[in-house]
Amino acid sequence: MTGSAGPAIGTRVVDTLAALRPLAPFFCLYVTFGATLGFLSGGAPLILRARGVELAEVGLLQLINLPVGLTFLWAPLLDRLRLPILGHRIGWIAAAQAASVLLLVVLSLGEAWPLPALLALAIAACACVATMDIALEALVVETVPAERRAFVASAKLCGASLGGILGVGVLVGSYDSLGWRGAVLACAALDALCLLPILGYRESRLRETRSAGADTAAGAGPERWSGSLARLRRLGGRVLVLGAYFAASYLVGGPNTLALLDLGVPLGQVGTLTGTVLPAVNLVMALAAGWLAARFGTVRLIAVGALGVLASGGLMVVACAGRVPDLGITAAVLGFVAGGFLGVPVFNMIYRWAQGPKPATDYALLFGAAFFAAMPLRVAAPALAGWIGWPGYFATTLPLYAAAVAWLAVAVDRTLRDDGAAR
Repeated sequence: MTGSAGPAIGTRVVDTLAALRPLAPFFCLYVTFGATLGFLSGGAPLILRARGVELAEVGLLQLINLPVGLTFLWAPLLDRLRLPILGHRIGWIAAAQAASVLLLVVLSLGEAWPLPALLALAIAACACVATMDIALEALVVETVPAERRAFVASAKLCGASLGGILGVGVLVGSYDSLGWRGAVLACAALDALCLLPILGYRESRLRETRSAGADTAAGAGPERWSGSLARLRRLGGRVLVLGAYFAASYLVGGPNTLALLDLGVPLGQVGTLTGTVLPAVNLVMALAAGWLAARFGTVRLIAVGALGVLASGGLMVVACAGRVPDLGITAAVLGFVAGGFLGVPVFNMIYRWAQGPKPATDYALLFGAAFFAAMPLRVAAPALAGWIGWPGYFATTLPLYAAAVAWLAVAVDRTLRDDGAAR
């Protein structure tokens, strides 16, 4: 018995590694996405708030993420033009990633530069990372079968979560020893190393295979849209659904750590929650969410996650009203866990909605335009909290979140019904 168990376990390990190997290039690039954005924008709001900066000014730092919401402006270029290197999508991935590495190297030299110059470089680097992301998502839509995209969505969230741990928890946490130049160069080196696996990805061969027998949308043949207006009419409702969801999710969960600071939780503890606990929870939930969706259904998984987020928001109201820091920490962690249920279903659905002849443009509209639509609320949220107080703020945002996630669940359910898929 024992002698036969060893080879059997070894075989299962080898089979598992073989199944996971195709996800490695995607995983690595998502690590750089999470690490770079985490490093550039993750720790600054907490540090500045701890130094006494007003909440309204802290909210302006969300503008560093602005290029993520504007990718739809240049995504058509990625669909139309092929660079004279590598494959269509991989060429853009390599060019954008190389540009982000170069910008980070320049940024590492600017510790004493004026803040506007550093902010401009950070926004430019974010634009390069966002461009890499939409090219990568187009590659997923074009080369990965629909039945395997949930695994890619899991790899996306796992990689981004690990990147967040590295970019915020490690690099920002080690800032005192690394210094400005060492931390920024470490981020640049990580971006360069994580580009290498995708260079061996067989884009052309996989695209040809998918073109010969790939799934297309809802029983139709390949879509031939007449132009951008027709595409906007098709995707407009879904962009609104996603924009409402992204905005409401941030309103409920985004300022939690700022609320903890105002409750008297030490910056180091809040930084651990943001840079380690949150990404680690997202990593675990991303690994589990695909299996949970298959086991219980996508819509049910969204409902369970939403109920958990609403519960965490209710606890945060009580914590802020009663000035109970420990309850606030519990509420924040519950929000991390519950929100983790929704990541894989949402991004898997974005992949589904982006199927068509221009996947980079469509993904940029579905994710980027929705993210951009939510940006004013992201910027205004801290100011609103400073105006009405944290208890009133969270009490106000909970009904908005409930309505937004219900709208999302209805849209997802309708798509799954149209596809004939089990919910």
